[in-house]
Amino acid sequence: MKHQVSLLCLAIASALAVVPAQAATAARADVVARGNALLTAHGSTFHRASADAFSVRDVIVDRDGTEHVRYDRTFRGMPVIGGDFVVHSRNGRLAGVSQTLLSSERPNARGRISADQAIVEAGAHFGIRFDGVPTARPVIYALDTRPVLAYEVLFNGIKADQTPTEMHYFVDARTGRILNQWDTVQTAACTATAAVGTGRTLMVGNVTLNTVKCGNVYQMRDMTRGNGATHNMAFKTVGMGTLISAPTNVFGNNAMTNMNTVAADAHYGISMTWDYYKNIHGRNGIANNGSGAVSRVHYGRTYANAFWSDGCFCMTFGDGDNGATMNPLVALDVAGHEMSHGVTSRTAALVYSGQSGGLNEATSDIFGTMVEYYANNPSNPPNYVMGEKLYPNNADMSQAIRWMFKPHLDGASPDCYISTIGNLDVHYSSGVANHFFYLLAEGAVVPAGFGAGTWANLTPSSLVCNGNTSLAGIGRTKAQAIWYKALTTYMTSGTNYAGAKTATLNAANALYGSGSPESNAVTAAWAAVGL
Repeated sequence: MKHQVSLLCLAIASALAVVPAQAATAARADVVARGNALLTAHGSTFHRASADAFSVRDVIVDRDGTEHVRYDRTFRGMPVIGGDFVVHSRNGRLAGVSQTLLSSERPNARGRISADQAIVEAGAHFGIRFDGVPTARPVIYALDTRPVLAYEVLFNGIKADQTPTEMHYFVDARTGRILNQWDTVQTAACTATAAVGTGRTLMVGNVTLNTVKCGNVYQMRDMTRGNGATHNMAFKTVGMGTLISAPTNVFGNNAMTNMNTVAADAHYGISMTWDYYKNIHGRNGIANNGSGAVSRVHYGRTYANAFWSDGCFCMTFGDGDNGATMNPLVALDVAGHEMSHGVTSRTAALVYSGQSGGLNEATSDIFGTMVEYYANNPSNPPNYVMGEKLYPNNADMSQAIRWMFKPHLDGASPDCYISTIGNLDVHYSSGVANHFFYLLAEGAVVPAGFGAGTWANLTPSSLVCNGNTSLAGIGRTKAQAIWYKALTTYMTSGTNYAGAKTATLNAANALYGSGSPESNAVTAAWAAVGL
């Protein structure tokens, strides 16, 4: 389901903010300086080549003072795809590195085909009409392979089902072979004052919405959450639509007869996801910079999907078939899922293909589910079933996008790790990581409504791959903290399942101590899914 403010402050507030702001900047600069020094001193550890250059993407400092600096890499100005890494240190000493790059070898900077030829090769695979002019740039491709010179070719278009696509093709500059490919398709101005209104939603009943009053109208813009906003696409597939407005501060009527009903669902989903990341993980918005995202509703005609796009920093929701067989895709866990794709893109940037693509999808399922538990809305009881609210008359939850505790209920996702898992569609290869997370949090416990005698007919033994029915969970609070830290601190763009196991163990050790019950539980949960 991935496609891929200025603030006016009073003078006194600005004056008071100067010292702490300068101090925070200085502290970050000190951490980066120490990371750079370690990078210089231990170049071979990072497979550094003489013409490599590095830029800092993110900095995290643990409570115990452990520092994590995340870098992107270029070679002679060309991005190294898969060359990103994280430097871990304590008291100025190198404590470890997270990376997927295999070698310090770099290819000759001369290819045998031109950028135009690379576009032709990629275009043969794109298969639909493209918008604009395709582009190609030289890169070093190094995902799970020795580094080779390649072109990154970008095509934009609209698929037959109305989904936008931003396809990235990596074309070998020597042979023209496609090395990899993935899709990254994942406000009105006025003198506004903050307001609090009511959303009469389709999915979760009546909820409180943060809005603004602009003249004589109210708008779905949230000044308390980085100016995040909800727009009406009015069944179009191009552009950003229009900011949703109403003459009163009440949006929707709990039914699809009012266009603002599902907009209220989307706006609520934005706010709950923002609050979840802020209050549970200390993250200030998707990009951790305080900026809100845009949600677009009523996208296309009978469009039965939702997606996050990095290009517009927005999430988009189709209307399904308006409840005949599928409701509009504005369920709370779906909103959390889509926004979490944005979090992944700004942290580990897990490539959306192969095993890393499955981990990318699983991350969104995990945090979309945790958003649902965070909201704890009685009209939408939280569970480990993704998207069950999308299907009408679905009290037994036999229809859903995914069941995290038993992935194979969808008929395609494996419950247990297999060596060929990277060959599956990312929405199916995600199942093993979802399964791991459920077992880590809850243990080998069958959820209510899915046990023996129900349509799912599950037993504890059917939940594990190694017969360990005594597996105990550590609870959602610790499990989500481990996955978030693994994502933001230890995973990189090419992390596979084995790397995810290492990353979660490192995260558990960092949070709770090596050899702790939590660390042991991570090992046991991975074993229970066959890894």
